[in-house]
Amino acid sequence: MHPVVGPHAPTAARAREVAELLRSRLDDPTRASAELPRRLAAAHDASPYLFEPQAVVRAASAAEVGALMAGAREAGVPLTLRGGGTSLAGQAGGAGVLVDVRTDWRHAEVLDDGHRIRLQPGLTIRQANARLARYRRRLGPDPASEAACTVGGMVANNSSGMTCGTTDNAYRTMESLRFVLPSGTVVDSAARDADDRLRADEPELHAGLLRLRDRVRSAPGSRATIERLFAMKNTMGYGLNSLLDHSSPVEMLAHLMIGSEGTLGFVAEAVFRTVEIHEHAATGLLILPGLTDATDALPALLAAGARTAELLDAAALRVSQRDPGASPTLRGLTVAGHAALLVEFAEDSAERLAATLADARGVLDRLPAVTGTELTRDPRERARLWHLRKGLYTAVAGARPPGTTALLEDVAVPLPRLTGTCDGLIGLFDRHGYSDAVIFGHARDGNLHFMLTQSFDTPAEIDRYARFTDDMVDLVLAEGGTLKAEHGTGRAMAPFVRRQYGDELYDVMRELKRLCDPSGLLNPGVLLNDDPTVHLRQLKAVPTVDPELDACVECGYCEPVCPTADVTTTPRQRIVLQRQIALATAAGDEERRRELTTDYEYAAVDSCAADSLCVTACPVGIDTGAAMKRLRAERHGPLAQRTARAAARHWKGAVAGVRVGLSAAHAVPTPVTRAATGVIRGLGASELVPLWSDDMPRAGAPRPAPRSAPDAQAVFFAACVGSLFAPEDGPAGGSAAAFLRLCDLAGVPLVVPATAGLCCGTPWQSKGYPAGHREMAERTLAALWTASDEGRLPIVCDASSCTHGLAQLTAALAEEDQARYGALRFVDSVTFTAEHLLPALPEPRRLGSLALHPTCSTVHLGGLDDLRAVARAVADTVTVPDSWGCCAFAGDRGLLHPEVTAGATAAQAAEINQRGYDAYASCNRTCEMGMSRATGQPYRHVLQVLVEAVEPLA
Repeated sequence: MHPVVGPHAPTAARAREVAELLRSRLDDPTRASAELPRRLAAAHDASPYLFEPQAVVRAASAAEVGALMAGAREAGVPLTLRGGGTSLAGQAGGAGVLVDVRTDWRHAEVLDDGHRIRLQPGLTIRQANARLARYRRRLGPDPASEAACTVGGMVANNSSGMTCGTTDNAYRTMESLRFVLPSGTVVDSAARDADDRLRADEPELHAGLLRLRDRVRSAPGSRATIERLFAMKNTMGYGLNSLLDHSSPVEMLAHLMIGSEGTLGFVAEAVFRTVEIHEHAATGLLILPGLTDATDALPALLAAGARTAELLDAAALRVSQRDPGASPTLRGLTVAGHAALLVEFAEDSAERLAATLADARGVLDRLPAVTGTELTRDPRERARLWHLRKGLYTAVAGARPPGTTALLEDVAVPLPRLTGTCDGLIGLFDRHGYSDAVIFGHARDGNLHFMLTQSFDTPAEIDRYARFTDDMVDLVLAEGGTLKAEHGTGRAMAPFVRRQYGDELYDVMRELKRLCDPSGLLNPGVLLNDDPTVHLRQLKAVPTVDPELDACVECGYCEPVCPTADVTTTPRQRIVLQRQIALATAAGDEERRRELTTDYEYAAVDSCAADSLCVTACPVGIDTGAAMKRLRAERHGPLAQRTARAAARHWKGAVAGVRVGLSAAHAVPTPVTRAATGVIRGLGASELVPLWSDDMPRAGAPRPAPRSAPDAQAVFFAACVGSLFAPEDGPAGGSAAAFLRLCDLAGVPLVVPATAGLCCGTPWQSKGYPAGHREMAERTLAALWTASDEGRLPIVCDASSCTHGLAQLTAALAEEDQARYGALRFVDSVTFTAEHLLPALPEPRRLGSLALHPTCSTVHLGGLDDLRAVARAVADTVTVPDSWGCCAFAGDRGLLHPEVTAGATAAQAAEINQRGYDAYASCNRTCEMGMSRATGQPYRHVLQVLVEAVEPLA
């Protein structure tokens, strides 16, 4: 049994036939694609399985989903609904039609002051919680993948998490659903006559649900099994507890949708009850002599008020010791059979927390902890402790051998059986040769996660995995547990549902599937499967492609922060397409390889904003933006590299030329300029010449003249982008002039060196010209070394992306020169203003409201709080849109590929334009251009807004 590129890969003709049929069911036919790159990019998810779909479609309404179901049924192909693709058990992929229900499904409506929220399935949990944060509320489920998993996935898998237990999961906090059945019937469980409508529209389904309810309730054995299994976290099979918890068919069906993994219908909207955020917390890592001591401590800790208790076994502790944030005590511990509990107490006020901790102190003092039982309230220390727990996945997955898969499994057992289950799992790891496996999990719920690395390259490796799985199933079921607690059944555990529930309840599940989906259209083979080896089929091949990318686990955490996600490809897709190219090359499939590589140039390399926000979200630290820059460099020949280096040497003249060109272009009627640039781009210069538009700025003011001061507190390096592009309406000189004036008003003297011909180097780095980047680095750093008195003074820059570029500039140098300039300190002008100027400035005249756009460089520089502080100094209300993301202007990307910026800014522009603001601000000129273009509003540097507010009135 060998891993495959894609099971039963459809022919191109068949894929086109299916896509053409589906296009007729859409309002916009372009949202259905049969192109090989689009199908393969969408196919990959976080699981070890891979299916090559015959078509990928973006649905935009419940009616369209219903029409697509009918179309797929007519074509004789199955249909799979796809959200964030973070599922681990193989439930998010299929060999038929893959329907994207994320892109156009991101609406949220907060109800009852945050006590309820109406959500579409495409929002991530984090995005939904951002809407609730101002009400001090959040969703009940708190999965570790909350940054990337969608509301649709949360519903489909009945997500829970570290703190929600079985009381605040998706099932328990759902108030109502609006969903589409395979027949096309739309059910709104919130409607007063919802049950009557279901009876009228789906009489067989309505009657069948009543039969199943009575069948289960009249069988004491079935009732007992359901009550036992759902007393724990349990996402194995269908949620048959719905048949006991609810009586009306519509309520039973709505709750059966939760955890059904897209096999019964499509949830188009959900209303959830929310839970309170406990803002005051104390956290501690309690290291105990062994697993028994840890599990024995749980009942007393939970009774004392611990809201979270995370278990780490000895192997997990040894991994944690390698974390840079580990305490000296942890690093110095000789771990033998130890175990640890990461416990947290949390309340809604400091007083209540103090009282809870005082009551818990006796319990803590009685623990046989080997390193003490102190708890910390310090946010940084608490974050460090949580990083140890959450960093386990990073450490194990990132260190796995190339070509292997990181498998994260989860089970749950009754709390008294936790120790025996842990010991049993450790024994299985030893027996089957998984020396790097670790156990951790939500101990308060008896919920264990274990990680292991597995190759699927050979039959022997697949057989090892099969034998381990069989033994693990025996162990967990013998302990009275469930084989899936949080991650859903998928394909990984589908063959074992019958064993866990028994023949009678398995038959109930089969009948439920038949009643809802009689043709077997939705996600066949997922959740229920009579093939005992389905979990060993369609296993994903993971070829090595790039040392910097091979660690990718295809989790999709990068996708919500990627500005090109809705336009071309995401970081995950950029990596998996490289893997697909490698597989096609190895297979000698030249046609497939050519089609993928041709598409890759624009869809992956050219359209990438290279903002590297992906690295901030990636659990294994992959910077896909940097990888795309390397690919750009590889395709530049020697002549192009020499030309770029020459441009760096003559940058003063190049900037002057661009400024003259902008002035000249503005003197010509726009249609003429647009036509001329269009012709030049059509001749192959689309990566060099922008398409002219009406909103192209005029040339900016020259960079500031040099100045010196014997008591200078900083060096000011004005970004050249400010001299290229004039600001929106406001004082001449833009951000550079604003910063200099603020320093004058605050009495802060500066050194301003001669900067003509110098640059942060970002244009060369982002376009893939290392020789030019190094040339500029050598010249710029030498000048700043002198101006800063060899690093004594900080160097301040007025554009966040340029500050970030300056901070990265030493990396372009030879190794011996990197050490020389290591003492240079680069500070963004916004941070310098927040720290040094605001306290000394006159009281600002306040605005009522300000819309603020942080930049991706602000995130990298850690300057978000400083940006907000400066904005709040001038405005009573500062709004960063909930849908904020990188604008993708990325220097010149927005000029060269305006469609990318349009896609990246669409949601936040719509949100901003729902109301008016007194000012619109950011902290980087090209990002201001991008947001002005997107919103039609005049975005300026926040320091321009500040200087207007503090400038003495004439």
